[in-house]
Amino acid sequence: MRHLHHQISQTKLWAVIPAAGSGSRFSKTELKQYQYIQDVTVLEHTVKRLAELPLAGYVLAIGAQDTLASTLAFSEKHKAHFCNGGAERVHSVLNALNYLSQITDEDDWVLVHDAARPCVTLDCLNALVLHAISSNQSAILAIPVRDTLKLVDKEQQINKTVSRELLWQAQTPQIAKIGTLKKAIEQALINNLTITDEASALEFMGESVHVVMGRSDNIKITYPDDLELARLILQSQS
Repeated sequence: MRHLHHQISQTKLWAVIPAAGSGSRFSKTELKQYQYIQDVTVLEHTVKRLAELPLAGYVLAIGAQDTLASTLAFSEKHKAHFCNGGAERVHSVLNALNYLSQITDEDDWVLVHDAARPCVTLDCLNALVLHAISSNQSAILAIPVRDTLKLVDKEQQINKTVSRELLWQAQTPQIAKIGTLKKAIEQALINNLTITDEASALEFMGESVHVVMGRSDNIKITYPDDLELARLILQSQS
């Protein structure tokens, strides 16, 4: 294990946090990453978790009108880089990768992580990075689906029960080599694919992507109720 942790510190590791989103499901006026938990914004909590890894740097892709991000007290702020976000999350990620490709090697690893996932644990982050480096494969944090899944029609009527045996819920971070991910996203966009996460772009390219067991408390703040849940999780983790 120590050998692998040495490998992590020997590997150039970067992080990208797409934070330009409109967060439409949260509220039209309030971006979810700028809500406060314990007097600190969600985004600062998220960066703090990622910055526990020995990152070479991290890139925040923020909205063109965003004046708040640069004023926040991020962990390891000397490692913070900013670039413009895009219309969709995928464009923000690509902008950040284009930014990184000017200052990094395409074989460096990059973790892409949702701005609104402040509860990811260092153990999970380490497990993900170690798996990627040791297997030399792209990987994502994910958890097996544990509830019974129903396929439902437009009238909210159950059509059938879906076997959950091989189904996992994708989380973030998702890790890949910078050059590989950049190429995959560019190809997927050219082909008008709907890219909901980094893995879907990599899958399209035929890249092998592994799942690494995450934790169910790595929630994504999507609705206002989730803010209270995240507060409780962060409290219980500390």
